[in-house]
Formats: sequence, structure tokens, C-alpha cells
Amino acid sequence: MKRLLSFFIVTLSLMTSLVHAAPSLIPAPPQLSASSYVLMDAYTGDVLVEHNSREELPPASLTKLMTAYIAEFELAKGNITFDDKVTISEKAWRMEGSRMFIREGTQVRLEDLMRGIIIQSGNDSSVAVAEHIAGGEGAFADLMNQHAKLLGMNNSHFVNSTGFPAEGHYSSAYDIALLSRATILHFPENYKMYSEKYFTYNDIRQPNRNKLLWRDNTVDGLKTGHTEAAGYCLAASAVRNGTRLIAVVMGTSSAEARASETQKLLNYGFRYYETRKLYSTGQVLSNARVWGGAADTVQVGFVEDVLVTMPRQNADSIPASLELKSEIEAPINAGDVLGKIIVGTPENILLERDVVALESVAEGGFFKRLFDKVKLFFMNLF
Repeated sequence: MKRLLSFFIVTLSLMTSLVHAAPSLIPAPPQLSASSYVLMDAYTGDVLVEHNSREELPPASLTKLMTAYIAEFELAKGNITFDDKVTISEKAWRMEGSRMFIREGTQVRLEDLMRGIIIQSGNDSSVAVAEHIAGGEGAFADLMNQHAKLLGMNNSHFVNSTGFPAEGHYSSAYDIALLSRATILHFPENYKMYSEKYFTYNDIRQPNRNKLLWRDNTVDGLKTGHTEAAGYCLAASAVRNGTRLIAVVMGTSSAEARASETQKLLNYGFRYYETRKLYSTGQVLSNARVWGGAADTVQVGFVEDVLVTMPRQNADSIPASLELKSEIEAPINAGDVLGKIIVGTPENILLERDVVALESVAEGGFFKRLFDKVKLFFMNLF
């Protein structure tokens, strides 16, 4: 039988009684004039609102989020640097649509090309970066699909770096949210570019097409997209009072509509939900009994912060239970899974997370192990 330790969390302090949280009174989410959309907590990955979020649709220039993500990945690995001089090919120079206006045969710093992708939505800069990283856009598309698989983007397939309409090129609102989340969490220093409102290159000053950067000072990214087939799309993120949300809206009717519909999602999410840190890295939840060890107990907790997305009305009332293995025997290594914690009620489980040993416990001596075996035997009899 598992040992069950139940406790109640009130403003992140533990008590011994377990009670049920009061019901949350949350209105239905807004119905948007869009073909597909999703609202996600950036820190937990929880989906708060969705409509056709897994539908495979043309992503237009939201594609460039993946192009920039791969560049950021390669920068982090040290394979490229912002100071790289990228030679502009004829193919990049001839790209139509939104452009950075780079010139064939010139060399452009990679950092400038990144801003061209993120701020100006440059098709030319996207192709230039793809060629610099992979040698060609086709090979780069293969990289895009590999990264998509690693990120769990199961409803996406890319054939180019720009989002130019092409057969077999698609993604989904949910997948774009996953990609946006990875960009924010994996590369926070580079993410600062996504909030920049203007970028000037070749004496041509262009604004970021994300209107929410001007309307809502909590919004700091990410990317717009538009083609006739895709409609007007927007992936946006904002942070308020420690909660960061990601909204992805696809298939709206205008640039104004994508901004206003996305704002509706963000406002709804921030009004009724929040991200709470329940436990900190290294926080001790319990001193669990150890049998046959050099020590009689082992500290149990988490190797990283535990966050949960929850209704604001439940902020001070979260039931939780800790389930440990019935018999924990030495030797134990730090990081070994010793049980799990369940947060929420049986009708509404907010999260389940493994709990681990925060320290190692070596085997005890011969007589210590023998004594514990005898003691455990008689305990199990009763």
C-alpha cells in the first residue's frame, strides 16, 4: 500500500488537512472571427482556449518563427555567430513579397538578417539565412521538419523558409504556440528582438507588423503572417504579473482583425487565469523513511520549479497529495524517482509530477540492513 501524505496549500504554505477548492466561476471564452486559434500558458504549456487548434493550415510568414528558431539554435551551439558575413544569393535577392531589401552579392551581418526576418518579415533575409545555415533552402526545410518533430509539432510540415504558398507546407495554431513557447523559453536573450518596433536597413525603415506592440505594453512578440490562402495570422505573447501567455490566431479577415481577435484571447486569459509556482527547486516536501540505509530518511522534492496554471479564484486553495513508494530501500541516488505529487481534486487534476530524492543514501552496514529487514518484516505482518 502506498503511503499517502495529504496536505493543503494556502499561499504556498503546507497544512495537514485536505479540503476541496471552491468552484471556479469562469465565463465561456470569446468566440473569435478566425478559422483556428489557441491560448497557451507559456510556462506550463497548458492550453486555456482552443478552436480547431490542430487543423493543418497554411501558416504564411508564421513559418519564419521556425526559421529564426533554427538560427537561434545554431547560435546557441556556436555553429554560427551574429557577426557572420552572409553572402546574398541571386535567389534571396529575387524573393518577392515582404523584404529587407538586401542586394545580390553583398555581405550582410547575420544579426541584421535576423532582424530582417523577425521585424520586417523579410522573405529575402529568410532565404539568405537558410542558405547560410544549410547550404540551400531545401536542406534547410529538412532541418525545419526535424526540429518540428523534436518540438512535438505533429501537424506541421515545411517546404520553405518563408511561408510562401507551396503544396505540402502547413502548420497549426497549436504547433505555432509550441514553437513560440520554445523560442521564449530556450532563447530568452534573442527573444528581445521580437519586441522591437522598427528596423532600418539600406536607409529603409520598416515597422514591425504586430500592431499589439503599440497597443499593449505587456505584449513583446512574436510574428505576423498573411497570404491569400492563409488569411491574416498572428502569434503574440504577453506577460503580466508573472504570468506569460501565448495566443495564436489564424485565418482572420484583415490586419486589424488579427490584432483585435488576439487581444481578446490575451485579455480573457489574464483576467481569469494565472501561473503559480507551487514548489521551488530543491524544496523538501518530505523526509521519507529509508530501509537498509546509512541514514534512516531521505529528503524528497523536485529538481526544478513546479508551476501550475490555475483559475485566479482558486489562488489560495489548492488540494494536493504526495504518494511515495511503500518501501524505499537503499542505496538511493540523488534524482531517483520515489513517488509523485498530484495537485487538484479527483474531478479536476491540475498536474501530476514525479518527486525525487534530493540526496543520496548509501547502504548501511550488515547489522543495520539486517535489523531493518527484520523490522520491516514484522511491520508488514501488521
